[in-house]
Amino acid sequence: MALNLDKKDKIFIGTLVLVHVLFFLMACRFTRIYMGDSYEYIYEALNIKRLFFFYAGNPALPVMPEYMTQRQPLYPLFLMGVYLFTVNNWIVIVLQNILSVINIYYTRTVCMRLGLQKKYDWLFLLLLIASPAQFINANTIAPDILLQTFTLLYFGNFILLIQSRQIRYATLMSIALIAGLFVKPVLYPFVIVHFLLVVLIAAKQKHKLQRPVLIALLPLCMVLLYNFWNFTRTDKFHFTSNQSFNAIYYFYPYISHKQGTDSANRFLVRERREYDAIPDYKDRYDFANEQGMALLKQNFFPYLAYHLTNTARILIEPGKAEMDLFTGKLTYGRLYRKEQTGFYATLKNKGWTGIGSYLQNNPSIPIVLLVLLFNCIRLAGFLWFLLCRRINWMIRAFAFIFTGYFALAAGPIANTRYFLPVSLIVIGCAVLGFQYRQNKNSEKLVVTA
Repeated sequence: MALNLDKKDKIFIGTLVLVHVLFFLMACRFTRIYMGDSYEYIYEALNIKRLFFFYAGNPALPVMPEYMTQRQPLYPLFLMGVYLFTVNNWIVIVLQNILSVINIYYTRTVCMRLGLQKKYDWLFLLLLIASPAQFINANTIAPDILLQTFTLLYFGNFILLIQSRQIRYATLMSIALIAGLFVKPVLYPFVIVHFLLVVLIAAKQKHKLQRPVLIALLPLCMVLLYNFWNFTRTDKFHFTSNQSFNAIYYFYPYISHKQGTDSANRFLVRERREYDAIPDYKDRYDFANEQGMALLKQNFFPYLAYHLTNTARILIEPGKAEMDLFTGKLTYGRLYRKEQTGFYATLKNKGWTGIGSYLQNNPSIPIVLLVLLFNCIRLAGFLWFLLCRRINWMIRAFAFIFTGYFALAAGPIANTRYFLPVSLIVIGCAVLGFQYRQNKNSEKLVVTA
């Protein structure tokens, strides 16, 4: 069935396409379409295509159990869908740009169910264009745009579940969550939240609970089945090998913040050396988890404060490093070198006196400051949305929980791509917040008059 698009819809879509084309042309110019993890996804896609081997490592080297579960399979399968015809990552980039346009239009459609008016398209587009992470990630070989698709489908079907009271939308939520957790593991702990959410809503809406409970259990069952499959391959019942060493790695920025980069590098090298010295994968995995828990217990309150500070920071983080990597002004080698020269490191090491030289060495700062300004405006609109009583309290509560979940998961690694899965949700909710605020003020003016 053909879409029934009016003039405002066509202008909205046309603007989206134009911006995506401009960023795609920039990607063609700068050719920085790979990030640090890209090659593992590419390896796994090629290994599946050639050997039907779900393995994110180089097949010419000895097989390592870590790489069997390093990357979730759905994005490599997405890549393989292209590689079946031609191993050309620029085609992948084009498809991701198309998917990004669809994601944005879908977000607008979902928000219209909450009362979003098309006359506020200009504000939606303004906040979107002021969020370059959307377009940078669309032009990067990375799973984040695909993950965004499934988080948006989850959010959209949650709203339909609340508004229609039809339990079939809980089924679609479960399917979207399953797909999302097989793109990136960040969502797999959310299966517990999902179970509680669906059961509580079903009880509130007075559905018989047998079917909702089964629907709510689907993602958890898929996690357990995938864990068992990983057990048959690695002798360790687990979801992803990332989880174990990340338990240690999350302390790297914390130690760097507290003791300096040299101490953090020595810490990471020491932990990696101990990890690599353990011959059995299961023992390596358990060692990393135990080390992470021990570090957390030793530094619980200071680390918690640090983690929550960075959780809040990601809500307005402009993503300067990502912009500079995309344009080639920064390389991963320079990003991870011993001496950190970023804004926060400069402020910490040299104080405000060092900011002048920092600005001279970083010509992208005016754009970064503009993005930061609009991110602050976006956050204000989102907070107004959360306080707006005209919108069902369950929808507002869920928007807060879902956004907070991704912010907490990112923690000290306040990278904009970790916030990307919910960034469009925040933009849409922010526009709704401004709209309802404006309408409320207009009503006051009418009453006063």
